[in-house]
Amino acid sequence: MQIRRNDTLKPIAVIGGGAAGLLAAVTAAQEGRKVLLFEKMDRIGLKMGITGKGRCNLTNICPIDEFIGKTPGNGRFLYSAYKRFDNQDLIELLNQWGIETVSERGGRVFPKSQSAQEVRRVFLKKLEEYGVGLHLSEPVVSIQTGQSAIDAVVTEKRKYPVSACILATGGKSYPRTGSTGDGYRMAFQMGHTVTPLRPSLIPLVCREAYCKELQGLSLKNVLFSVYSNDGEKEERFGEMIFTHFGVSGPIVLSLSDRVSAFLAAGHSVTASINLKPALQEEILDKRVLRDLAKFHMKQMGNALQELLPHRLIQVVLDLADIPPDFPASDLTKQKRSDLVRIIQHMPLTVTGTRPIEEAIVTAGGVSVNEINSSTMESKLIRGLYFAGEVIDIHAFTGGFNLQAAFSTGYTAAVHAAEGNGADA
Repeated sequence: MQIRRNDTLKPIAVIGGGAAGLLAAVTAAQEGRKVLLFEKMDRIGLKMGITGKGRCNLTNICPIDEFIGKTPGNGRFLYSAYKRFDNQDLIELLNQWGIETVSERGGRVFPKSQSAQEVRRVFLKKLEEYGVGLHLSEPVVSIQTGQSAIDAVVTEKRKYPVSACILATGGKSYPRTGSTGDGYRMAFQMGHTVTPLRPSLIPLVCREAYCKELQGLSLKNVLFSVYSNDGEKEERFGEMIFTHFGVSGPIVLSLSDRVSAFLAAGHSVTASINLKPALQEEILDKRVLRDLAKFHMKQMGNALQELLPHRLIQVVLDLADIPPDFPASDLTKQKRSDLVRIIQHMPLTVTGTRPIEEAIVTAGGVSVNEINSSTMESKLIRGLYFAGEVIDIHAFTGGFNLQAAFSTGYTAAVHAAEGNGADA
């Protein structure tokens, strides 16, 4: 496609070749501006390539109001960006580019090919098609300003005069993909406030040794609850998994942002697993009583085989202080009550999260109070724009974080291309 480019203007710099930076670069080039895209790694879209377990969870089909609700980190800030470029706009654009999409459980949208590599290849093609200057393996050292406006971008190789800069460097998680917090440093050097960083969408570390014993065991349809010592409680229903250090899985990750906030505030955190949340305590007691009658000739270690996964039985009995070789027919009402309580309140002590480098998303970042939500432009420096995870925004899993990246990247690019920021 031929683009009428105004080469009399200084180029727009996009720093970061992730989801936000890629769409920003292509969009600004489509708007007729010369664009330079700087990526410190030797390839683009590395973190995007591992989302959705390598299938690339692009977005979600739910209404935009639900996107805001699924974004505990300053979701309301995104209203204008979503109005400018929402999930349907993204799906239509990708379809135009030849990427067919499918929606799955929970409204998650993936490429029909189930391959993040297809998405990366298409972006590479579009960068070339629209004449974006792609600078791989070229880390940006600093952004220069003059008279409170963007003036130039300095890399390890040279200085590039620019009319505007879109900072889309990502967060501080998954450093092997290039997200090492560079954007926070550059924003801070230019006078921006960077709110405290902490991990979000991160597995939890627990004290109990039984987690390691159960490593690899996945539980479905359970209720996972977390409690802070100031009385706050959050819970999620669904799937989780035990690990050598604690717990992970969808419901754990969705609660981890709250846990991370509790821990950052200095609160202690406990958790419990309800293995049978669909049953009221009285109903579960009757179920256990029925199983004990059915297996009355067996020991307790074998009497719960129809109620619990085999690997869980020993742990549950230990927590209820019931020997596995205890005769099922001799279990007292009190011990049966203890067993039912443990099944519905399996205790955990959360001692922390995994390191921020392992987080799917970084919570915290450039303060939204210093960014114009309608344009993504800095309120402090003309021609400086922000997009994606470098901003203090974060959401749950399900395609919400990538959509936020695409929407803010698109919005920043459209306004940067208008040349209303720095003197072009």
